[in-house]
Amino acid sequence: MKRVILSGGGTGGHFYPAVSVAEALKRKWGDDVEVLFVGAEGKMEMEKVPSLGYNIVGLPIAGIQRRLTLKNLALPWKALRSVWEARKVIREFRADVVVGFGGYASAPVMWMAQRMGIPTLMQEQNSFAGKANKFLSKGAKRICVAYDRMEQFFPKDKIVLTGNPLRGSFAAKSGKSDAALEYYGFRADVPTLLIVGGSLGTRTLNEMMKAWILSLEGEAPVQVIWQTGKYYEQEMRAFLAEHPTKNIFQCAFIERMDYAYEVADLVISRSGACTISELQLVGKPTIFVPSPNVAEDHQTKNAMALVEKDAALMVRDNVAVRECMPLALQTLSDKALLESLRENILSLGIADSADRVVNEIEKYW
Repeated sequence: MKRVILSGGGTGGHFYPAVSVAEALKRKWGDDVEVLFVGAEGKMEMEKVPSLGYNIVGLPIAGIQRRLTLKNLALPWKALRSVWEARKVIREFRADVVVGFGGYASAPVMWMAQRMGIPTLMQEQNSFAGKANKFLSKGAKRICVAYDRMEQFFPKDKIVLTGNPLRGSFAAKSGKSDAALEYYGFRADVPTLLIVGGSLGTRTLNEMMKAWILSLEGEAPVQVIWQTGKYYEQEMRAFLAEHPTKNIFQCAFIERMDYAYEVADLVISRSGACTISELQLVGKPTIFVPSPNVAEDHQTKNAMALVEKDAALMVRDNVAVRECMPLALQTLSDKALLESLRENILSLGIADSADRVVNEIEKYW
């Protein structure tokens, strides 16, 4: 029996790659491998992981609050407790390998495992590594990455290109099925734009849509799937009720993402690591609008890694409301550019990322 700890979470970008690797381990090894997740108390993984049938332990670790708050005074104590509890978890579980996916809980577990002489691996989702991962990479056996040129952050001889593990099946489609078109009430001969703001939503992309709709006369010149996010659902639904516009499908959450990708000719999206990996696999031309509210401005760096390879376009957040839709309409009318973007982004996708990470784990147990 091999025992593997997968540590990370706080956001879906850290949590879902870990789940994907757990599923790949179980597919290959079945009952011959035992997986334990370690997350952060109060974060999404503490609810999601048990619902998927895996065990998880929560550490009291927390991140620094950007605003001045008394909560920051408790951070050193929480960090010390987390390191101590991580040592107890690793010892009682008798881990053979520890894999870190980033997020609050990953650092204390990885650091303690390295002190205890247990092999550790890292999976870095972004094109720009954070301070914690750069520090922990010194003691890691392998660093699984999704972008080229990561030797600027990590020891070159430890890096292996695996891509970002994803849950679900993502693949490029050659056309638009009748089922997908019918689901959204769209026509095959009209260009379709997909606007994705994440599960909670993105204020910038919603304000962009509002400004564009106000410039129209009740009918959009292209078909649009507008995902507003749960946080903005009522506000944006009320806006569209006041300004009814044909050819727009509005929703808080996209239930059939496979259909959405299938009918979309162009995507406007934030540039989180997992989102980019999905878009690479489905081969969708994309305009990225990176979030400015993330550590190390890593979403801009993620997007630029594709822009530099002519695999995507990018509009900065502070000008997106007025500049993004004109660029989107211009791009939709340029068939040669769409095809070039499609081919280039598709060439960057790695479909077997989780299996590649598992192959690296097996070298050290």
